[in-house]
Amino acid sequence: MMSLGAIFFYIISAFILLMGILAVTTRKIFRSAIYLLGSLIGIAGLYFWLEVEFIAAVQIVVYVGGIVVLIIFSIFLTQQSGKEMPRTNLSRNIFSLLAVIAGFLLSCSLIHQYGFEAGSQPFDNAVSRIGLYMLNTGKDGFALPFEAVSILLLAALIGCIVIAMKSVPTKSTK
Repeated sequence: MMSLGAIFFYIISAFILLMGILAVTTRKIFRSAIYLLGSLIGIAGLYFWLEVEFIAAVQIVVYVGGIVVLIIFSIFLTQQSGKEMPRTNLSRNIFSLLAVIAGFLLSCSLIHQYGFEAGSQPFDNAVSRIGLYMLNTGKDGFALPFEAVSILLLAALIGCIVIAMKSVPTKSTK
């Protein structure tokens, strides 16, 4: 019989997958952004379930509060916020399905090859220790990924500004 923790994990995982699938399959761009928001909140919920509250808070602040809000603002600032995206052609759908199947098979083979074993040492989730790891530039540090997140935020901001800029139609003279 499954434990309550395993059932909760599967519920959160199913929610994340459902929101991710809906985000990439819907034709309304605003709904896609809302489904992305739900998926990222689900990932934060998974972090809370793992009792890593600091990382969950960073997930909410950086991705939910930063990236998705910028995307939603840029959608509202464009003139096409209520329009549907064009349908994809059949070959793109087939290649997407093949990529999903290949990723699933690769993941299953890696899980079968390496397996998952429970750690022998208890997990230390103190915020001070996580902060030291995030700012450490040594072997076990995460300063480089932390800086990559700031570049990601900057790229999202620039992308939103570019999307939100309204192009002025040029008049051709004949």
